[in-house]
Amino acid sequence: MSRTNSDPVWDRILAETELEVAKEPILASFLYATILNHNDLESALSFHLANKLDSPTISSLLLREVIANAFDSCTDIGRSIRSDLLAIEERDSACNSLAIPFLYFKGFHALQIHRVAHCLWGSGRETLALFFQNRMSGEFGVDIHPAARLGYGIMLDHATGLVIGETAVVGNNVSILQSVTLGGTGKEDGDRHPKVGAGVLISAGAKILGNIRIGEGAKVGAGSVVLQDVPPHTTVAGVPAKVVGRPESDQPALEMDHRFNCD
Repeated sequence: MSRTNSDPVWDRILAETELEVAKEPILASFLYATILNHNDLESALSFHLANKLDSPTISSLLLREVIANAFDSCTDIGRSIRSDLLAIEERDSACNSLAIPFLYFKGFHALQIHRVAHCLWGSGRETLALFFQNRMSGEFGVDIHPAARLGYGIMLDHATGLVIGETAVVGNNVSILQSVTLGGTGKEDGDRHPKVGAGVLISAGAKILGNIRIGEGAKVGAGSVVLQDVPPHTTVAGVPAKVVGRPESDQPALEMDHRFNCD
């Protein structure tokens, strides 16, 4: 394996995977095929995602070519992949490596498939983008419209049941848990989905509906239904959600503290 550019994230993944091969030889063929036989992170990830999305009608070889082309043509994806992996390691108490989410965390996988679909959507290949959305939904139980715009450093924790609508925008360094909906409120078209600021923490089961803004550094409590704008650096909870306090951190997404600090 020879690379001209240093990539600390990929180097760590290689080192961690080599240790896993030594600890669990039964997985050696899987780990070599998925990681150790590749020259860079993008090559390994395109192989891994393509095999997860493989179907009787479109083979993993064709899907891998599409994914690899998206990685090449939408150059910001590479930075986002690495930021997402680092976000998981930093915020998930059950994760102390980069190889583990790369290999096994479906929230990470679904997010990178969305990044590919979004690249295709922006290139005018809407039908293929929708195919990727459909396969993502069927494989992972995560439904993100290809047109939705997601920043970098995103953690989709567990991710099962997550729905993000077409005109939603999610800022950088946001953490979203399972069964969250960023949805609309009816049959209207146009700009109809939430806009989530940087550093926001959205706890499990929260429903954020309509073209509303969740301010930077806000926290949304588990099971809440949010129908109005949320001011920056506030905590909201309830049905319907109301301001109940302020997060103790400017970026609660990084702290992952789901408790309320009520006024």
